[in-house]
Amino acid sequence: MTDRKAIESWLTDMDGVLIHEGQPVPGAPEFVRRMRASGKPFLVLTNNSIYTPRDLQARLARMDLHVPEESIWTAALATAQFLSDQRPGGSAYVIGEAGLTTAMHAVGYVLSDFAPDYVVLGETRTYSFEAITKAVRLINDGARFICTNPDPTGPSTEGALPAAGSVAAMIEKATGVTPYFVGKPNPMMMRSALNTINGHSESTAMIGDRMDTDILCGLEAGLETILVLTGISTRAEADRYPYRPSRIIDSVADLIDEL
Repeated sequence: MTDRKAIESWLTDMDGVLIHEGQPVPGAPEFVRRMRASGKPFLVLTNNSIYTPRDLQARLARMDLHVPEESIWTAALATAQFLSDQRPGGSAYVIGEAGLTTAMHAVGYVLSDFAPDYVVLGETRTYSFEAITKAVRLINDGARFICTNPDPTGPSTEGALPAAGSVAAMIEKATGVTPYFVGKPNPMMMRSALNTINGHSESTAMIGDRMDTDILCGLEAGLETILVLTGISTRAEADRYPYRPSRIIDSVADLIDEL
């Protein structure tokens, strides 16, 4: 990786990189300020489809992380863009919250349970058995199955919660239909983010805390990959994977002087 071009744009995961357990990672506010001051394009990425970018902007601002709304890219936005590219003006039965439904409306999709083109599964705080049953029947009737992200669990103050990947597995078991996951580690998530900021893979870095999503996704999209140790993966765990990040650092605070 020594022949890579200088970094001209940045992609960074949110949970585990900028925030951890509801608190800003030490050095993250200064990292964001320095990144904005540099004038280089950047996006904060998240597989969470519950919130709109405006929701996330407000949440981050409360932690002194002042990220512009347009600099936040979610799996919900990536999913909506993917479906709009595949089948413009289509219809979908959506299981999810405002982040996903807002993104689908924004690309001109009709949300319907009458012979929809797609069943789209995202994150929600309360998965309804009735909604899951309807999704199963619609897929059996021919709707295509899309899921925003494959994460099996999500964090909460009480411990792990079942997330979209787990519910997708249940629907797949009931229907025999495997969903197409748009979010990380699908490199499509990275490519859609790059297109959003007019970035180029050879001069963009991806910062993440997970080897199996952030680093894998960045690697497959051709980006420089930087693993931080403020989230899920440890240095010892990273060494067990068959692929390696471009670098491993303690936290985003170590990148401040590069901006």
